[in-house]
Parts: sequence; structure tokens; C-alpha cells
Amino acid sequence: MAWENQTFISDFILLGIFNHSPTHTFLFTLVLGIFSVTFMGNSAMVLLIYLDTQLHTPMYLLLSQLSLMDLMLICTTVPKMAFNYLSGKNFISLASCGTQIFFYVSLLGAECFLLAAMAYDRYVAICHPLRYPVLMSQKICGLMAAASWILGSLDGITEVAVALSFSYCGAREIHHFFCDVPALLTLSCNDTLMFERMIFICCVIMLLFPVAIIIASYARVMLAVIHMGSGEGRRKAFATCSSHLMVVGMYYGAAMFMYMRPTSERSPTQDKMVSVFYTILTPMLNPLIYSLRNKEVARGFMKIFGKGKSEE
Repeated sequence: MAWENQTFISDFILLGIFNHSPTHTFLFTLVLGIFSVTFMGNSAMVLLIYLDTQLHTPMYLLLSQLSLMDLMLICTTVPKMAFNYLSGKNFISLASCGTQIFFYVSLLGAECFLLAAMAYDRYVAICHPLRYPVLMSQKICGLMAAASWILGSLDGITEVAVALSFSYCGAREIHHFFCDVPALLTLSCNDTLMFERMIFICCVIMLLFPVAIIIASYARVMLAVIHMGSGEGRRKAFATCSSHLMVVGMYYGAAMFMYMRPTSERSPTQDKMVSVFYTILTPMLNPLIYSLRNKEVARGFMKIFGKGKSEE
């Protein structure tokens, strides 16, 4: 389509999810509360694992990366949504929209691969404990974490480059509280079918491939746990793995529901509600799940907190 027949726009309007009714004002306040808990919880996890040398193990180093990703993810969407709601100005520039897409897509993709790395870590720890220092050395752990960030960023760069190469005309209203690619594509003047198919293929790679690794890892883990002679060891293994599986189930379940449905079955309201779950609620639940169900994390908090009190 010729450029002269299109109306190029540099700003979009984010319609958001809240109006100024009493009910929505309460829900907005609740979201700010969740954001505060998420920010403090994930920041505390990152700092705790950094400060407590006893937690400088592959499992907790990967967990610190998960907390960092969750912290960045919620900061990518909620502050802008809150600013728009409080100021009444719902505009977002094309550059800001592209930046939001990059961080959002990159962090989601990075978490997909990181959760698979965490499943592999648990598999090695339980099924091959004697070889754990070799199979999950600090170097291998660092490479896994770096690979997660790099692969996620590559996906983010690709989607931003293609999405911003389209021209947008007509209505400027994005039916979402942040710049999500599927919601943005509905405003494009171009035929986006090939790009939508590319997104689906990326989702298959970034969701189903890690899920296959996770299922294979935990299938082996469950078999090993069942054959454990020690009841205490069995309970500890189940506690550690169940925490990870809770996170995996919430995260991948919502992401698959969001991005692997046919376009004809999608609705803006449904997409916004599901997005709230895995961009706002899941980042809050991750540190709570790991800290409440993990004695070493609880011990680390008490150690750091006790040290801080003794120095006052």
C-alpha cells in the first residue's frame, strides 16, 4: 500500500482496563498494592541471594534471575498504566510503544527459557546428585542464565522490528493497558497474516519447547523421588519441585491461553484479563511461593534481618 494513501501516526491511545467508577478505583488501588508487594518481594529476593553467600548456588542464582525478570516485567507495564489513569492522558508514542513491546516480549521469552533451566537444575540435583557440581557448575549456570536473556532479547528485537515496520492508520485506540503486539496489529494498514503466523511459530518454540524440557525433567524427578529410601528426602524433594511446578503451571498456562489461540477466538476484554494475571499477579506470587515454602530462603531473611537489627 502506498505511503501517501495512509495516515501515519506517532501516538496511540491506550484504553486501559479501569474507568473512574468507585469499583474500578478500588481495583486500581488493589493493582498498586500488588505492584508494591511485587516490587519489594522481588527486590528482596535479588538482594538476599546477592548478600547471603550460602545462597550462591545454581538453584538460587537462577531464582535471583527469575526475580529480576519479574521485577522488570511489572515495571514495564504498571507504572505507565498508573500514570495514564491518574493523569487522564492515555497517549503513548510510537517509540515508547516499541520500547514497551521490546521489554515485555524479551522478559516473557527469557522467563520461558529460565524456567526450563531451573527444571533441568532440579533434575540434576535429584537424579544425579554426585555429578551435580560438574553438570551444574557456576559457569554452566551462568551460561544458562545468559542464554535465557539473549534468546528472550532476540525475540523482542525481532517482534519490535517487524511490528514497527508496519504503517498504522485510522483508529489510534489500543484495546489494552500496554502495547501488546496482537492488540497493536489490529490497527495496522498492512496485511499482518504472515507476521501473526511468525508469532505463533515463536510461541511454539518459546513455550512448547521449554515445556517439553520441564515435563521430561520432572518425569525423571518424580520417578527418582518415588524410589527414594528416605522419607525426609522425599518430602524435601517434593517441596522444592512443587514450588517450581506451581510457578510453571501459572506462567505457561496463562501464556499458552493468551498466544496460542486462533485470532477468531480472541477478544480484547479476555486478553486484558489474562494479561493482568501473568504480568501482574504471577510476578507477585513467585517470590511468595519460593520464600514461604523454602527454609533456606527463610533462614537467609532471618540472618540478614537479624544482622541489620544487631547493628542498630
